[in-house]
Amino acid sequence: MFNAAKKAFGYPYPNYDPLKLAQAVCAQQKWGLSSVCFYTGIPDPIIDPKRHHFWAGKLAVMGKRGIRTFTRPIRYQNEIIKLPNGSIITKPVGREKGIDVRIALDIVRYALEKRYDVALVFSQDQDLSEVVAEIKMIAQREQRWIKIACAFPVSPTSSNTRGINGSDWIKIDKQLYDSCLDPNDYRQKP
Repeated sequence: MFNAAKKAFGYPYPNYDPLKLAQAVCAQQKWGLSSVCFYTGIPDPIIDPKRHHFWAGKLAVMGKRGIRTFTRPIRYQNEIIKLPNGSIITKPVGREKGIDVRIALDIVRYALEKRYDVALVFSQDQDLSEVVAEIKMIAQREQRWIKIACAFPVSPTSSNTRGINGSDWIKIDKQLYDSCLDPNDYRQKP
């Protein structure tokens, strides 16, 4: 979500309120909202203390607001980076591991438990197209109506304007996004 909003609207950090965003999109679609789950990788406090502090604060507030949060530690690998001046450095680069699997498992589990009719996912990750196919099979087998929709920010500067294959796409414009900003700034003050 953050990277799409950064490309679309230029925001330098995750400034959205997940609950407000889910409420706004559900209201726009005339859907009831039963729960909000938030999934993210957490930066290592030694390698990236500022981002670790940011997410610790933001996740604590989300939990107090009833959002179910799921985290995994970001995994780091050293990468060789060539700088514009020709010099080479080695830098740890972090990647989320296991978040998409957790999202997919929860989407399937909640469908089997009949917790939703529409799973609204704020992602454009095509790895989740596998879970879309699985939900369609569950719906057919159980002879009930279930679908997955994915919502994502778009603007003329967006490089990715596609949702998850097989899902319903809901494009979030700047006006809707800005109406769902988190009033708190969890970044450390200098």
